[in-house]
Amino acid sequence: MSSVLKVTNLTKDFGGLRAVDNISFDVGKGEFVGLIGPNGCGKTTTFNCISGLLDATKGDVEIFNRNSNNLTPDKVQKLGLTRTFQHTRLWRDMTSIENLLIPPRNQFGTNPFTGFASFFIPDEERLRVRKAYQTLDELEIRHMAHNLTSELSGGQSKLVDIGRALMGDPLLLLLDEPVAGVAGPLAEKIFNNLRKIVDDKGISILVIEHNMDFILRHGVDRIVVMDQGRVLMQGSPDEVKDSKEVIEAYLGGAK
Repeated sequence: MSSVLKVTNLTKDFGGLRAVDNISFDVGKGEFVGLIGPNGCGKTTTFNCISGLLDATKGDVEIFNRNSNNLTPDKVQKLGLTRTFQHTRLWRDMTSIENLLIPPRNQFGTNPFTGFASFFIPDEERLRVRKAYQTLDELEIRHMAHNLTSELSGGQSKLVDIGRALMGDPLLLLLDEPVAGVAGPLAEKIFNNLRKIVDDKGISILVIEHNMDFILRHGVDRIVVMDQGRVLMQGSPDEVKDSKEVIEAYLGGAK
């Protein structure tokens, strides 16, 4: 399986604190991978280095075989990577469908020259709206299309956030705790939808999850376990479940 993301010896220091310590892992094409570990073990810092929000102290990140070290987030996104954050950052005074209509690439925008060109391609806007509704259908939230996102529950906001990320046509999607604080049935629904997206669209997904029991039961292909800034182990859900080291890390480090 070819790698769409390759992290090699990644290290991130904040002054005298080493948050990420020489970690290496990869994500294959069309693979659903979980990144787990106790609170404070470096998962989100790893995401921030991969997505260009932070510069790594050492090491390399390759996205679709291109070294992305020192690329800004917008340039990383152009490589085909999109990410979400643990706390959703929706436009709260806009509806769900309006939130989805902003991220698509190569829009004509407000530039007067490209805006004039849109007059000759009237279907461009209609196709984007159709795609937004299809995305809401896939996530089973079409009935919320015209609700302001400020009116949505936490779980519903997470689904809109995932939908907004999908509108950017990512080939690699990084999700930071997409079910944190979400009630059980809706959390199940979110992960089932993610599995379907991987299977149907061939998108690769790397998802951070703190709850080990939850992710072990929800169809990821492989799990990378972090502890104290390092990769403790990588393997299938069954291999992780049976690892004494992983159990000790959670019992000793989880809060």
